[in-house]
Amino acid sequence: MPSFHVTPITTLDAELTVPGDKSMSHRAAILGGLSDGPCTIRNFLPSEDCLNTLNAMAALGAPHTVHEELADFGPVNLTIQGQSMHLSAPAAPIDCGNSGTGMRLLAGMLAAQPFTTELFGDASLSSRPMGRITDPLGEMGARIETLGANPGCAPLKIHAATLQPITYRMPVASAQVKSAVLLAGLFTEGTTTVIQPATTRDHTERMLASFQVDCLTDGNTISIQGGQTPQATDFTVPGDISSAAFWLVAAAALPGARLTLRDVGLNPTRDAVVHVLKRMGADITITPKDVPGEPIGDLEVRGGKLTATTLEQSEIPNLIDEIPVIAVAAALASGTTVIRNARELRVKETDRIDTTVKNLRAMGGVVEEFEDGMEIEGGHPLHGATCNSFGDHRIAMSFAIAGLFASGETTITNTDCVNTSYPGFAHHLASLISK
Repeated sequence: MPSFHVTPITTLDAELTVPGDKSMSHRAAILGGLSDGPCTIRNFLPSEDCLNTLNAMAALGAPHTVHEELADFGPVNLTIQGQSMHLSAPAAPIDCGNSGTGMRLLAGMLAAQPFTTELFGDASLSSRPMGRITDPLGEMGARIETLGANPGCAPLKIHAATLQPITYRMPVASAQVKSAVLLAGLFTEGTTTVIQPATTRDHTERMLASFQVDCLTDGNTISIQGGQTPQATDFTVPGDISSAAFWLVAAAALPGARLTLRDVGLNPTRDAVVHVLKRMGADITITPKDVPGEPIGDLEVRGGKLTATTLEQSEIPNLIDEIPVIAVAAALASGTTVIRNARELRVKETDRIDTTVKNLRAMGGVVEEFEDGMEIEGGHPLHGATCNSFGDHRIAMSFAIAGLFASGETTITNTDCVNTSYPGFAHHLASLISK
């Protein structure tokens, strides 16, 4: 299996453009396929996860035409032919690969269809809980079987059903659950309402607005009226701030470094990583751009010394994907960083509390593990080690960044998974190491 071999850097002076946002690429494929005509999607993320969702929509009768590809990966500019909310039965079960986002959002949409569909994924996805979506969808009248070896897990067999609108109070903040229920609500007669316990990513609400679907937000209450058809529109996907986070940490923790990241998505429900790094002492300048839709801008980072912080409970839902690389930043900072209330990490592509702690300790980090997080005592020199990604793209990339600050060579094994979210990461990493 491919590996990263990382050696320490002493300087960093670069300008990068990260790939398109993963969350928005999933949603653009789905809403484009449901719309009433052709939709051109630019800067689509050609990762395995997003390509699985794009191919799922094609299997459901919403084909796409490719205009431009990223060599060896897939389309970045394409047109999806919307089907005006009328999908067709797929010829075979649909492969969601490693993508929890893809499976959960597709399940919401498919729960209301007049045909049966089966969604399956790899071993990692098949171990992740799906009850958080099958429960509210079941309240709406969905008929979903969970066929996995573990109770409540994929594969999902979604039978034909007619759904009714509900008001659903989410027990745990989750943008995926919210989005699945809202997508299901589009196919009902009446108003579906989701009440979230804390603010979560609002890409679905913003993108629904871009497709001229009325979606009312009142604080943490979101409502959608069924029976609307998304209006075909063109959409440019911003750079993924979760992908940018790896380079933000690399530059912020290296005194004298300078890095500019172009056209990064700056959605206020996603930019917590920037605020946390600033709180740790990072020198980050944000230059917003005046564009319609999702906010974007350039980020300029000047390296220095970082200090420890405590992640607030309210920050966790919108920082959950960045916590592994924040943990790396914490190991490079002075003082003890506290990360709690993050039990959700245990049911990601891997148990990210366990895998982060294991790899930090392997590199000489001092970490105390808790059921819902960790405490990291920063300032201890890191040394090269062999770190297993455990098949988790964010673990692989986070410890590649750690390797830039460790003595000797760090090897990250099993790195095929990086293509799940960041095709081209290896090239960007190599360009920094070679300077």
